[in-house]
Amino acid sequence: MNLSRRLQADLLLACVSFIWGSTFVVVKNALAEASPLVFLVLRFTLATCVLLLVLGPRTRLRLPGLPQAGLVIGVFLGMGYIFQTVGLQYTTPAKSAFITGISVVLVPVLLALLFRRHIRAWAVAGVLAAAVGLYFLTIPAGKFAINRGDLFTLFCAFAFAAHIIAVGHYAPRFSYAGLGIFQVTTALLLTGLVLPAAQWTRLEAPLLVWSGNVVFALIVTAVLATALAFSAQAWAQQYTSATHTAILFSLEPVFAALTSYAVHAEQLNGRSLLGAGLILLGILVVELRGAAPAAVELPISGLEPEASQRQSRSSG
Repeated sequence: MNLSRRLQADLLLACVSFIWGSTFVVVKNALAEASPLVFLVLRFTLATCVLLLVLGPRTRLRLPGLPQAGLVIGVFLGMGYIFQTVGLQYTTPAKSAFITGISVVLVPVLLALLFRRHIRAWAVAGVLAAAVGLYFLTIPAGKFAINRGDLFTLFCAFAFAAHIIAVGHYAPRFSYAGLGIFQVTTALLLTGLVLPAAQWTRLEAPLLVWSGNVVFALIVTAVLATALAFSAQAWAQQYTSATHTAILFSLEPVFAALTSYAVHAEQLNGRSLLGAGLILLGILVVELRGAAPAAVELPISGLEPEASQRQSRSSG
């Protein structure tokens, strides 16, 4: 039976979303034998090599302004993954995935605060739903205290939201391949600089045990979740709609929760499930109804949060 191009594209994007969701569990397992910054240096080293091998030969890397664009978005990308990976030591894969997903909801908030961009009523509704969901997911009943892993992951969400905005600024000007190579390379340089600083300040004791979990995590995150997913997404989005893409990519935290349940038997209690559901609702509302039109003029032009988010998540 021959599948239509659109159905093939949707199935491929669903697979990409599953790969991204499963990485939370895969990385969580690896962190027992590799400290966060050591793992990230290895991850971004392998990802850079793969992207240069796969995309480098057919990508113009000497375009004026491209290295600077890659530097800006790569710094936000690296910060996001540093906060996320450090936080994953102290929280669960499912909670990490849902909190990370709030980055989509934070985009219109940051645009309104930093660039005075109009925020739609639907976006406000999505933000409120996600905020209430975050409270139920991270704050235990009867006391106001937040797990430090959840707090680090919230910082990660802000960094990824800034990354989304930066990608939205530069994506219309440069190819996805060029931006992908330079931003991942920048993330590698950033984590390489932060690692000795963290060691000197005793914030991280470098650890690396070459085990099956670590090697598997590096292959999944650097090859499957970066190079392969990046290329697959670029092909698939030629044949499917932005709405389909948004819905399929919103399944990432759901896949993370299912994978964590299958591997670690992680079960969210009723309060956490309510929070996760509200966060997912907020993401979908912002993605499908709250995105502002790209034609609005801003100090930074070419911003389109929905499209930016899709490229943002494909490059890590």
